[in-house]
Amino acid sequence: MYSTRPGLVLGFHGCDKTVVDKVINGKADLNFSENTFDWLGHGVYFWEYSAERAFDYATEVSLHKKGKNKIKDPAILGAVIDLGYCLDLIEFKNLAILKENFEYFKATCNSSGIELPINKTIGGTDDLLLRDLDCAIIEFVHQSRINMGRRPYDSIKGVFIEGSDLYPNAGFKEKNHIQICIRNPNCLKGFFLPRMLNDKYPDV
Repeated sequence: MYSTRPGLVLGFHGCDKTVVDKVINGKADLNFSENTFDWLGHGVYFWEYSAERAFDYATEVSLHKKGKNKIKDPAILGAVIDLGYCLDLIEFKNLAILKENFEYFKATCNSSGIELPINKTIGGTDDLLLRDLDCAIIEFVHQSRINMGRRPYDSIKGVFIEGSDLYPNAGFKEKNHIQICIRNPNCLKGFFLPRMLNDKYPDV
């Protein structure tokens, strides 16, 4: 009843500048991410209201990642987003849905003799950055809804606790953020190039 999100939000996507230019000029669309370790399942990812975190991510990828997903010139793309019918994992009832579906998914794996995926750390941190289990459960939720003829989710939203403590005994981490995964491309109402702040005027 309360899963449809009214209003618009701003999201930021970190990528190579060539991708930004193509999308802004209408020559390409953002590609769906379909990695087995995607935190919120498959779709197009945005940081909610955090241009800085999106650029930080693009910069990290430019320094460490190789191959076809290599970023040579870090940049960010802004998007105006309608979340539509959203699996919001900040909400208690949706967390319960995920927990329930884990049990179904686990039973399915056991009956099929399939090993249950696991979430893993990477790069010497304690953060579970490779979310194979979470991705599998979320994709299972989507497929279950399709099988039952129920309305599919347009988007998924989650809070992620990431990074080192901000200070000793802190309850906050350096890279805490809210991320959005868009499955329905019609949720993306428009793209824009983020502007620099004009220091002559107050920030609003």
